[in-house]
Amino acid sequence: MLRIVDAFGRIGEENAFAVLARATALAAEGRDIINLGIGQPDFPTPPHIVEAAVKALRDGHHGYTPATGILPLREGVAADIHRRLGVSVSPDEVLIVPGGKVTMFMAILMFGEPGAEILYPDPGFPIYRSMIEFTGATPVPVPIREENGFAFSAEESLSLITPRTRLLILNSPANPTGGVTPKAEIDRLVAGLADHPDVAVMSDEIYGQMTYDGESHVSLLAYPEIRDRLILLDGWSKTYAMTGWRMGFSVWPKPLYEAARKLAVNSYSCVNAAAQWAGLAALTGPQDCVGEMVAEFDRRRKVVVEGLNKLPNVSCATPKGAFYAFPNVSRTGWKAKALASALLEEAGVAVIGGPDFGVHGEGFIRLSYANSTENILKALERMGAFLASRKA
Repeated sequence: MLRIVDAFGRIGEENAFAVLARATALAAEGRDIINLGIGQPDFPTPPHIVEAAVKALRDGHHGYTPATGILPLREGVAADIHRRLGVSVSPDEVLIVPGGKVTMFMAILMFGEPGAEILYPDPGFPIYRSMIEFTGATPVPVPIREENGFAFSAEESLSLITPRTRLLILNSPANPTGGVTPKAEIDRLVAGLADHPDVAVMSDEIYGQMTYDGESHVSLLAYPEIRDRLILLDGWSKTYAMTGWRMGFSVWPKPLYEAARKLAVNSYSCVNAAAQWAGLAALTGPQDCVGEMVAEFDRRRKVVVEGLNKLPNVSCATPKGAFYAFPNVSRTGWKAKALASALLEEAGVAVIGGPDFGVHGEGFIRLSYANSTENILKALERMGAFLASRKA
């Protein structure tokens, strides 16, 4: 009988894909399903980006590239970071990776082992905890609280650091909550990290260009005092509607860059060549497409929040970033995952139960407003009818 290593018994999943599969199966049976579960823009990739990939293929970019990514793209990332954030980054610190998850995978593999502790946001992206448990390290959830506007607390984060802590994972703007952590809180966190010089930081900023209500994204790259232990996670998937292209990038401190390069060589060799040229076109081409998408998300955000707050026994804090709402459904009497399942099976609305994002997610569900306003309104109507007629 074949026996794989025990670590695979600890690895988890991202339940949004399971919900997507079930929603797709129901739709194939003829059901009218509105999917507010999956976290991807419903816009096509902008045409100039697609054309850059086509041109790259026609120009013969069919082979391997350096494991770290083509130099023009790494230079483009460095220039884009300087343009957006006012921070100088060397192209030699940039690693082009096939999507955002790869940076999580690498960082957690570097610091996760039995006896180590890794702090991560809860509720948060489920792959954080999954990968921590895979390595044998102890996952330590940092509570992300509704009363804080779903921003992380510097004081609470720092209080959880012990001599065994190896890595702190941060995420703002945040999935699944839409929370944006203000600069004053990040200032306090960075100041406190001075007392913990052996703790690395991975900052997941994949939604950094999606903020609302005058909020500004504050990048951890802007703090030189932690640059020698900071790993930045970012990419093209959300900003440029390129989820299927599998295009991400990370910025590494020099002591870790070579280890990340070796992991790239040992796992995926390099990122798709033509996709890299498309990524360069995204960064160097017109940026009005980004502004237009974010403006549309903002309009939908207002519709979602207003509609959710009208549902019986539901309340929803206004998300300040990303494209998710995280309404509180605890007063409905339903457990969150049971409610999410019933909404899909009976009302034809796909959402994600809060516990799929961590133990502190109970009492909440996640809705993505990366869908049309028409579908969002229809989904809210169905949810209202369901909650009015069905008890837990």
